Amino acid sequence: MINKRLLIKNLLAHNDENSFYDKKRKIDIGNKEGKAKFLKHICALSNSNPRNNSFIVVGVEDDTNEINGVPFFDDSKIQNLVNAYLNNPPLISYENIPFPHLPPDLVVGLVTIRPTGKLTSLRKNIWKYWGGSVFFRDGSISMSKVFDIEIQDVNSATVAEIEKHARNNIELTLDGVIDFINHRHSNLFTSYKVFKEQFVVCWAGIPKRVKENTYYSRVDIELINEQVRLFYSALDEVSIEYNENNFKILEYVHLGLQGNYKYYPLEELHINFHENGNYKIDSKLVFEPPQFDKKMLHHIYNNNNTILHKLKAKKTLNKGEWEDLENLSSTYLICYLNGFEQAIQKLEESKNHLKELGQRFYDSYKDNIRILRKVKYN
Repeated sequence: MINKRLLIKNLLAHNDENSFYDKKRKIDIGNKEGKAKFLKHICALSNSNPRNNSFIVVGVEDDTNEINGVPFFDDSKIQNLVNAYLNNPPLISYENIPFPHLPPDLVVGLVTIRPTGKLTSLRKNIWKYWGGSVFFRDGSISMSKVFDIEIQDVNSATVAEIEKHARNNIELTLDGVIDFINHRHSNLFTSYKVFKEQFVVCWAGIPKRVKENTYYSRVDIELINEQVRLFYSALDEVSIEYNENNFKILEYVHLGLQGNYKYYPLEELHINFHENGNYKIDSKLVFEPPQFDKKMLHHIYNNNNTILHKLKAKKTLNKGEWEDLENLSSTYLICYLNGFEQAIQKLEESKNHLKELGQRFYDSYKDNIRILRKVKYN
């Protein structure tokens, strides 16, 4: 079992960017250019390493190797993007790896590419890249090449050695559990469960009892053995169920208008643990978008646009607008879910302005963007 934090440290310490490893300050698959560049790197790394894993580390400065982190990213449908655009697509996983020095809302992203051994190419056009293009790594650069020779396997031994030195052990696991419970989340309810005598899942949050059910807010859930964060949200609530073989998370989102709010189920995450030392994560979107009166939404949408215009112009908001600003991100999301297509663009335009206003406004923005991303991919 590989400790992913240790794997990242080994990659950063002993290797410059090369034909099996890349690092990025961030990735953005919310637009065509970002998707295209991400797919190019996936294609190039898969082709340059036909028989071993390749990696992209996200949240690291290119020149200095400084670990600055990126927001938690839980898009389990990233494989769908790769399958849609690539021929012979590799298997992709994106994992969120916490580092002790980072704020709780930031992690290092680890993309692992597992090739099929076949040539990977673009299935169709995207941005400025043509369908049929084949990419390889040339040192630290992913570039298009004419494929006329057999794919070379030159990195298997090196990658195997790096992964060997990132193996987990009992000391790392115990240190991880103690750190999670006693230090990082000492002010929250914490618990843990051991599965198959191998896997340790820890979770923390603020519990709330409703009838016979318990819900958690400010939730952090981690698979300690691999130092992988499975779930993180500063705002949403989740329910947790588990037995000897399975750990289940059901995420709820709090949405509504004008004081009428409800919790809506968003996504189920199942982790199934097996006797052979493997586990599998499956997710299912269960969200049914709430529908509201269109006349009322027109009023709210226009009011949001007025507030956004004032923020851009550095104008002073009145008392009512400050109150509405608290819900700007969620009401833009509701407008989009009810057919206001331009609400996405308006929400994205608000990002930097909300970030300047303080952490709670920015947290709200990030959580609603996360919901939006899940809904769009499904």
